[in-house]
Amino acid sequence: QVQLVESGGGLVQAGGSLRLSCAASDSIFSFYYMAWYRQAPGKQRELVAGVSDSGATNYADSLKGRFTISRGNTKNTVYLQMNSLKPEDTAVYYCNARRGLFNGWGQGTQVTVSS
Repeated sequence: QVQLVESGGGLVQAGGSLRLSCAASDSIFSFYYMAWYRQAPGKQRELVAGVSDSGATNYADSLKGRFTISRGNTKNTVYLQMNSLKPEDTAVYYCNARRGLFNGWGQGTQVTVSS
Protein backbone atom coordinates (compact mmCIF):
# COMPACT_ATOMS: atom_id res chain seq x y z
CA GLN A 1 0.00 0.00 0.00
CA VAL A 2 1.32 3.39 -0.97
CA GLN A 3 2.11 5.64 1.96
CA LEU A 4 3.20 9.20 2.39
CA VAL A 5 4.59 9.95 5.84
CA GLU A 6 5.18 13.50 6.97
CA SER A 7 7.40 14.61 9.80
CA GLY A 8 9.04 17.73 11.15
CA GLY A 9 6.07 19.72 12.36
CA GLY A 10 5.94 21.32 15.76
CA LEU A 11 5.72 24.52 17.74
CA VAL A 12 7.97 27.42 16.79
CA GLN A 13 8.10 31.10 17.61
CA ALA A 14 7.37 33.70 14.99
CA GLY A 15 10.46 34.34 12.89
CA GLY A 16 11.71 30.82 13.36
CA SER A 17 12.19 27.99 10.87
CA LEU A 18 11.01 24.44 10.40
CA ARG A 19 11.79 21.76 7.86
CA LEU A 20 9.08 19.32 6.95
CA SER A 21 9.82 15.97 5.37
CA CYS A 22 7.60 13.63 3.39
CA ALA A 23 8.79 10.13 2.68
CA ALA A 24 6.98 8.05 0.07
CA SER A 25 6.89 4.31 0.54
CA ASP A 26 7.91 3.43 -2.99
CA SER A 27 10.70 4.66 -5.22
CA ILE A 28 8.18 5.01 -8.03
CA PHE A 29 7.24 8.32 -6.44
CA SER A 30 10.39 9.75 -7.91
CA PHE A 31 8.31 9.99 -11.10
CA TYR A 32 5.41 11.77 -9.40
CA TYR A 33 4.56 15.40 -8.91
CA MET A 34 4.77 16.00 -5.16
CA ALA A 35 3.46 18.94 -3.22
CA TRP A 36 2.75 20.41 0.17
CA TYR A 37 -0.67 21.73 1.06
CA ARG A 38 -1.88 23.25 4.29
CA GLN A 39 -5.18 23.67 6.02
CA ALA A 40 -5.80 26.11 8.82
CA PRO A 41 -8.81 25.78 11.13
CA GLY A 42 -11.95 26.91 9.37
CA LYS A 43 -10.20 27.37 6.05
CA GLN A 44 -9.89 25.39 2.84
CA ARG A 45 -6.84 23.35 2.06
CA GLU A 46 -4.44 25.37 -0.05
CA LEU A 47 -1.37 24.64 -2.13
CA VAL A 48 1.90 25.69 -0.52
CA ALA A 49 4.42 24.42 -3.06
CA GLY A 50 4.98 21.63 -5.55
CA VAL A 51 7.84 19.97 -7.38
CA SER A 52 7.72 17.89 -10.54
CA ASP A 53 9.73 14.76 -11.20
CA SER A 54 12.14 16.89 -13.22
CA GLY A 55 12.60 19.33 -10.35
CA ALA A 56 10.46 22.20 -11.58
CA THR A 57 8.86 24.00 -8.66
CA ASN A 58 5.78 26.10 -8.13
CA TYR A 59 4.71 28.11 -5.10
CA ALA A 60 1.76 29.95 -3.70
CA ASP A 61 2.48 33.57 -4.55
CA SER A 62 2.14 34.67 -0.94
CA LEU A 63 4.81 32.23 0.23
CA LYS A 64 7.52 32.79 -2.36
CA GLY A 65 10.79 33.74 -0.75
CA ARG A 66 10.02 32.21 2.64
CA PHE A 67 9.29 28.59 1.75
CA THR A 68 11.42 26.26 -0.36
CA ILE A 69 10.42 22.85 -1.65
CA SER A 70 12.99 20.29 -2.72
CA ARG A 71 13.43 16.62 -3.39
CA GLY A 72 15.88 14.41 -1.62
CA ASN A 73 18.60 12.48 -3.39
CA THR A 74 16.35 9.45 -3.70
CA LYS A 75 13.59 11.71 -5.10
CA ASN A 76 10.84 9.84 -3.31
CA THR A 77 11.36 12.22 -0.40
CA VAL A 78 10.29 15.83 -0.50
CA TYR A 79 11.15 18.61 1.91
CA LEU A 80 9.63 21.95 2.75
CA GLN A 81 11.95 24.46 4.31
CA MET A 82 9.94 27.16 6.03
CA ASN A 83 11.68 30.34 7.16
CA SER A 84 10.51 33.55 8.80
CA LEU A 85 7.41 31.78 10.03
CA LYS A 86 4.37 33.82 10.97
CA PRO A 87 1.42 32.97 13.19
CA GLU A 88 -0.74 32.82 10.06
CA ASP A 89 1.37 29.90 8.86
CA THR A 90 -0.20 27.80 11.61
CA ALA A 91 -1.93 24.86 9.94
CA VAL A 92 -1.83 21.16 9.33
CA TYR A 93 0.58 20.56 6.48
CA TYR A 94 -0.13 17.68 4.11
CA CYS A 95 2.07 15.91 1.62
CA ASN A 96 0.49 15.14 -1.74
CA ALA A 97 1.62 12.96 -4.64
CA ARG A 98 -0.02 12.89 -8.06
CA ARG A 99 0.47 11.12 -11.35
CA GLY A 100 -2.26 10.24 -13.78
CA LEU A 101 -5.28 9.07 -11.85
CA PHE A 102 -3.35 8.67 -8.61
CA ASN A 103 -3.78 11.39 -6.03
CA GLY A 104 -2.48 10.45 -2.58
CA TRP A 105 -2.23 12.25 0.72
CA GLY A 106 -0.28 11.88 3.91
CA GLN A 107 -1.82 12.09 7.35
CA GLY A 108 -0.61 15.63 7.95
CA THR A 109 1.73 17.26 10.41
CA GLN A 110 0.80 20.16 12.66
CA VAL A 111 2.77 23.38 12.46
CA THR A 112 2.03 25.96 15.13
CA VAL A 113 3.68 29.37 15.09
CA SER A 114 3.39 31.38 18.29
CA SER A 115 3.52 35.17 18.34
